[in-house]
Amino acid sequence: MIVEIVILAMIAAFLGLRLYSVLGERAEHEEESVPHRFDANDDDRPSQVAPKSGSQPVAPIRPQPRLNGMIPAVERGIRDISAADPSFDITMFLEGAKGAYRMVLDAFWKGDLATLKELCDDDVYAGFAAAIDAREAAGHTLDNKLIRIEEDKIHSATLDGSMARVAVLFVADIAAVTRDKDGNVISGSLDDAVESRDVWTFSRNISSSGPDWLLDETDEG
Repeated sequence: MIVEIVILAMIAAFLGLRLYSVLGERAEHEEESVPHRFDANDDDRPSQVAPKSGSQPVAPIRPQPRLNGMIPAVERGIRDISAADPSFDITMFLEGAKGAYRMVLDAFWKGDLATLKELCDDDVYAGFAAAIDAREAAGHTLDNKLIRIEEDKIHSATLDGSMARVAVLFVADIAAVTRDKDGNVISGSLDDAVESRDVWTFSRNISSSGPDWLLDETDEG
């Protein structure tokens, strides 16, 4: 299960791992645990199919869990992905996505191209790399800090053939400062956090042997 995953006791300990390393174990963080989860009632328990005499036992039918608080289109997408990939767990995915959000922002602010290369697809990586090059050419550095993630929720979910794509809306408070080559502040303030709304889309080919999810699109929320 992807679950053997963007979750960190310390971000630094995971900077060299693929997004798989980021999308599966529980993250340790200050925010409350995400309330998004599959809720199954008594009617959703697995049913055991009785095998015919002399035949091999039939595996229990794995029911699709009940989703709460999602619009129908998003719910259909999540159910399609869960049906095609039984290891997919929405709660663990959201926890992992939050970890990835932290790691990618931190890597971008520091100009850590190696980490961005591991976590992003080619197009997103190219965009980050170009922005970092332009920043360095201007002699600017970023002194940014992610204060907290106020909200995270599934924005969209689709399964196109074997390609699963899940977009997450992040609402976060970020303190941002840009400094010149001499270290002087030219914009922003670490004392005033600004709300940021981002929609990040993660994708994975569920038919591949590797369980890696990559950031393949970023938009404003």
